[in-house]
Amino acid sequence: MKVVPNRFAGKVVVVTGAGHGIGQAIAERFFYEGASVVVNDVNQARIEEVVKALGAIDPQRVMGHAADVSKRAEVEKMFQAIDERFGLTDVLVNNAALIYEVRHVLDGDEEWWDRVLDVNLKGAYLCSMAVAHAMAKRGSGNIINMSSGGATKAHRGNVAYDASKGGIEAMTRAMALDLAPYGIRVNALVPGFIRTYDITDEGAAVRAQSVPLGRLGTGEDLAGPAAFLASDDAEYITGFCLAVDGGVLIQQRPMPVETFPLDRYPKLNEK
Repeated sequence: MKVVPNRFAGKVVVVTGAGHGIGQAIAERFFYEGASVVVNDVNQARIEEVVKALGAIDPQRVMGHAADVSKRAEVEKMFQAIDERFGLTDVLVNNAALIYEVRHVLDGDEEWWDRVLDVNLKGAYLCSMAVAHAMAKRGSGNIINMSSGGATKAHRGNVAYDASKGGIEAMTRAMALDLAPYGIRVNALVPGFIRTYDITDEGAAVRAQSVPLGRLGTGEDLAGPAAFLASDDAEYITGFCLAVDGGVLIQQRPMPVETFPLDRYPKLNEK
């Protein structure tokens, strides 16, 4: 990790879904580079762990706030608390997301669809709108959304998830266009295969065979690009979706996938 000391000194950075994984790594990176950081998650215990670790370095520059980003009232309450503690938000990283069960499209239902779209897409919209007006009045700001390879390449059993991430990329472009005259830049990160806590060494080795760079990614692999997109070095970049994937998405060859057993579903011509 190549930290740029004090690059974000005096800045307020909000990272949703920052209690673990990619979000945690991004929050830590901005903190190490001098920002005041807000750690959001739906899990209070995870928030407390991250805040405790960063607070041991500088308790004045970190706060946690539990909120479900799909709920407007909770989002508004969170940003009110942020304004009172730190002032206006300079950088928003919309990282919070969920898959909410892998299901074949024929097993999907409305509740499954709504929950994924509400968190992954509506949540990013609500958080963005909570900061965009103040950013526009100030004439500056950065919003970074979290996409997925599923926005442009399909995952089996993830119709709702992939639709939400396709929406994230479309929203990123449209918001960037609308907000550019106000000095607000909007970009997105596109993670590839990222190693999470539940992936074994054996599982990681198998999945890494599909990655041109030969390994799964880490949260830290996304943290650096997030800091870059929010920095002055990227001041002429907006509406861009940056793939951080080890080369996964440039391939033509098929990746190993698990398929759903076709005998579970009737043929379309059967009565």
